[in-house]
Amino acid sequence: MQVVPIETRELTTSATQLRQGVIKAYRLIEGEPGLGNFALRLVNIAGDFLSPRHRHNFDQFRMQLEGTYDYGPDGKFTPGSVGYFPEGVYYGPQTSSGDTWNLLLQFAGASRSGYTSEAEGNRAADELKTRGTFEKGVYTTYRDDGKKVNKDAYEAVWEHVHGRKLEYPQPRYEKPVFLRADRFDWQPAPGLAGVAHKPLGAFTECQASAALYRVDPGASLPLSGRALYFVLRGSGSVGDSPVARHTSCYLLAGEAAALKASEELELVRLGLPKIEDA
Repeated sequence: MQVVPIETRELTTSATQLRQGVIKAYRLIEGEPGLGNFALRLVNIAGDFLSPRHRHNFDQFRMQLEGTYDYGPDGKFTPGSVGYFPEGVYYGPQTSSGDTWNLLLQFAGASRSGYTSEAEGNRAADELKTRGTFEKGVYTTYRDDGKKVNKDAYEAVWEHVHGRKLEYPQPRYEKPVFLRADRFDWQPAPGLAGVAHKPLGAFTECQASAALYRVDPGASLPLSGRALYFVLRGSGSVGDSPVARHTSCYLLAGEAAALKASEELELVRLGLPKIEDA
């Protein structure tokens, strides 16, 4: 089990090579290379940011914490918005003109295409820049005859890492799924005194899931793996480890713990998919 206070992570800044603009992020928890890999980040985007309409071969959950973030024809995220972005499904273009914060989890989807780590992607992008350019989410090279060749920046990086053409999985959903979690009603959590929840959904046959929990002072919430927890407000403890606003926790499959609230506490649980050998 990992318990990660936000104070133990550095806010890093990068002018992304894959999209236009600057992204700041707390890199909270990352998995291990392989099918079960994932990355949980608290992301800050502001100013002149642009990402073209695109898709991935992995899944994502996003939760808007502050500001308004525009996904073009798919809609806008404001605080209380939660989205499931399935593999193979186009979304965007994405823009942000103000200061925004969102919780982002990226992980392998049901197609078992895996999730490529940021470190692997950055190394590949640096190598690709020696033979082409990245601009506004597009990677451009020129053939020997001088003809320009454009490719989505993510596709170019992924193919460089894996040495083969990226084949997108057939989408299981027509569009990304956008929810307004702030409009869900709290329901008593069965068998848990002092705990309420908002089940937001479970997705694909592998059951990646999202839910919110509210824990009264003195009450306890059982935690179980394979899942990530992120505290939105309040304070308490997990065993001997204190938790407070923006603390994150990760439990492996088979692990269990309990979170006890010292003041009213609200958190989001993101359940990773049940993928064989993950």
